[in-house]
Amino acid sequence: MSVGGFVILLAALWLVAEHFGVASQAPPLAFVSAALLLAPYWAFGFGFRPNFSTPVARMLGACLLLLPYLAGGKFRIGMFAGLLGVVLGVTALLEWGREIGPWLVLIILALAVESQVFDQAWVVPGLSALPKLMMVDLGLYGFLVVRPIGGIGYDFRPHVRDFGIGLREFLFFTPIALVLGLATAFLHVHPTLPTPWHFAAGWIFTLFFIAVPEELFFRGLLLNLLERKIGTRNAIAVSSVLFGLAHFNKRAAYFNWRYVVLAAIAGVFYSRAWLDRRRVLTSSVTHATVDTVWSIWLR
Repeated sequence: MSVGGFVILLAALWLVAEHFGVASQAPPLAFVSAALLLAPYWAFGFGFRPNFSTPVARMLGACLLLLPYLAGGKFRIGMFAGLLGVVLGVTALLEWGREIGPWLVLIILALAVESQVFDQAWVVPGLSALPKLMMVDLGLYGFLVVRPIGGIGYDFRPHVRDFGIGLREFLFFTPIALVLGLATAFLHVHPTLPTPWHFAAGWIFTLFFIAVPEELFFRGLLLNLLERKIGTRNAIAVSSVLFGLAHFNKRAAYFNWRYVVLAAIAGVFYSRAWLDRRRVLTSSVTHATVDTVWSIWLR
């Protein structure tokens, strides 16, 4: 399932790239790089956990995460040094950072993505998600291999309940989103009829490249760690507010308070989905469905 699924995932990525004209613009090594980035992302979801017995071995293992950049990124010594610094810094903090280590790592990963400082590591039109995927791989390696925290629920082996609970929370959130979104003119109804292929392709792409990475960070890691410190309800509130604030500059060049409010409320329902069985895939189903429906009918 994992190897065959990975081949299918790569084939789907290629077809999507062909459909949007990315394949003709990107050099072949860019797709080698993308495959190398997707490999740990996928393998960790099927139980892969490399066993490095010493801190030095784990530090060296972390350096392997730089291979995708070396294989197909736009090599510049400054960019390479920055990526190496983040990789080694995150690994060292989790290895020797005591209690504050995981919190500092979350801040570093968030800043690395939100600041877009590494976006020029891969200058490939249409493959802007590659730097984000590298940070996802680093987070997975850090919290599953270097310093396993347990209870993350990062697992791509689907359960029927993942879809049942995920869609249930989508249905619970939808009336609230519609009322607030339409009342604030943030959402606009677009009466269109996409093909089943269009909807399915959009949903799967959103699931793997948007929903799972964000759910891993905000629910599998942040909510998970906060819950141990301040309890479930407070952890839901804090993680959801931070999730909302992470969208402050989305779809606008200024502080987009409408997006912040709706994303924060959505975060509550994503949290409920994750907490049902503490599985990232469950909340990702809710997240991917919300984003896909919004992108087709409401934006």
